[in-house]
Amino acid sequence: MKAPLASLASLIRKEFIQAFRDRKMLFMLLMVPTIQVVIFGYAANLEFDHARTVVVDDDHSEESRDFLRGLGAEGTFQIEHLSRDADALAALRLGVAEVAVIVPREFGDRRREGRPAPVQALVDGTEPTQAVGAAAAVEAYALSRNLEVALGRVALPAGARTPRVVLEPRLYYNPSLKSRLFMVPGTAASILLVITTVVTAMGLARERELGTMEQLLVTPMNPLTLMVGKTVPYAAFGLFDTAAILLVGNVLFDVPLRGSLALVFVGTLSYLMATLSMGLLISTFARTQQQAIMGGFFFLIPALLLSGFITPIDSMPTWIQPVTFVIPVRWFVEIIRGALLRGATFADLARPLAALTGLGVAFLLVAAWRFGRSIG
Repeated sequence: MKAPLASLASLIRKEFIQAFRDRKMLFMLLMVPTIQVVIFGYAANLEFDHARTVVVDDDHSEESRDFLRGLGAEGTFQIEHLSRDADALAALRLGVAEVAVIVPREFGDRRREGRPAPVQALVDGTEPTQAVGAAAAVEAYALSRNLEVALGRVALPAGARTPRVVLEPRLYYNPSLKSRLFMVPGTAASILLVITTVVTAMGLARERELGTMEQLLVTPMNPLTLMVGKTVPYAAFGLFDTAAILLVGNVLFDVPLRGSLALVFVGTLSYLMATLSMGLLISTFARTQQQAIMGGFFFLIPALLLSGFITPIDSMPTWIQPVTFVIPVRWFVEIIRGALLRGATFADLARPLAALTGLGVAFLLVAAWRFGRSIG
């Protein structure tokens, strides 16, 4: 029993020494994840707060001018007046504006007569998030103007107040609807995936290229012990990165920690076990570091797209949703968002924790089996 443990400890120590000697690799492991979270956290802003807007008033009535003044009053729509409809379409086509509002002739007459008064709102759909927010804001403004007219025509008894229905929504977990609270935890999952998978995928390939694989093979270690020894140091680096990411997320982006910190790190450890084992599995198919990097990225892109980090899994085609069950990122995103934002407990997240642990064990066993076959 002592011999395998001593061999494992020696291998772990060797991996740590090799990592600390390679300054570039050490910088990539310890600093790059934090830097990437900072950059991505500031860049990934999905909140709609303003839109460049061109307007064309073909009616030139007091009603049309009042409608357009109200549209630009709050600053959400940054108004620029144009004289022709064609100019508004050109502004959308050239990307000068995201929204074009055209008030047709007879708008004022229709309003005074109580008839429907259509207004054309054109929204650039090349950026869906911005387009949905802009379209909803225009629609909400038009609805508020309609309510003003409708309430103005209601005959009320003397001294009576205008009847109103007041909706008081309560938004749980993210009351201000800040997109960064949603994006930063998912970003942490994606960055850890890239770092751990690619680094470990290169590990055995580098040993082969440097000729040190033969030295490892003559030691009294079985393939499983070798796999574990290769993953433990990088799991430690991953835990350090997670702590740094949580600190940066809380200080710079106000990402809360409503759940247990122990739950976050248990989930992270399970996630790292899965991603590191996947990296080792990829390395068993590669003979050079270039092949290992290409194999790593061949896994990374589908893993990120199918993780639910960017697109909700429920909105994916039903035939592809079962594939997400073998994607470690899917389960870790669920864990870290649940623990940080919703205050979930171990019992709440038992399913994703079990899934991650199972995937990690499976990947590690398959990697050890593949490595044993390649030796043979």
